[in-house]
Amino acid sequence: MADQAKFAEQAMVYMDQLYSAARRMTRNPADAEDLVQETYLRAYRGFGSFQEGTNLRAWLFRILTNAFINSYRSKQRKPTSVDLAGVEDLYLHQRLGGDTKAALGASAEEVLMDSITESEIVDALESLPEEYRIAVLLADAEGFAYKEIAAILDVPIGTVMSRLHRGRKTLQRQLLEFGKARGWVDPPSPDRAPAPAGI
Repeated sequence: MADQAKFAEQAMVYMDQLYSAARRMTRNPADAEDLVQETYLRAYRGFGSFQEGTNLRAWLFRILTNAFINSYRSKQRKPTSVDLAGVEDLYLHQRLGGDTKAALGASAEEVLMDSITESEIVDALESLPEEYRIAVLLADAEGFAYKEIAAILDVPIGTVMSRLHRGRKTLQRQLLEFGKARGWVDPPSPDRAPAPAGI
């Protein structure tokens, strides 16, 4: 059983990460601060039941996510302005191999991803259904493994995989359409026949 006296020493180091995630979930700085405060209050009260040696970061993110789902989802408050500070880690091309692939020669998709601004990625993420958005944020922005996300969300790993697959595919479609609209990606030629299967 964990000693509550260790709470500040062990748990407070994750405050910036929790706030960053809370900002993405709530889309509002004031709500994010409230959510983190609620998370730490719940974590402090429940710290005696935390099993030392297990993943404290994942435990805190589970509390954060549950607090958001239970309290803040119902508010549906929209921010009056979008603050893009701190969203650099949302560049999706980094999740696709970023620097390594650039060194090998960028594909058209990667050039597109490099051209899209932070606000466009944020808009695409925010348009996702909530269950997909949270799964994508936990995996791609916070770096949690499928098993950890399953524990945080209290769902089977198969559900996590499904939500991530659908969320990422939706993001890919939205950003590709955005690229086409900007003229960054050529639409397929209508007179170009698809290649036969197996080639």
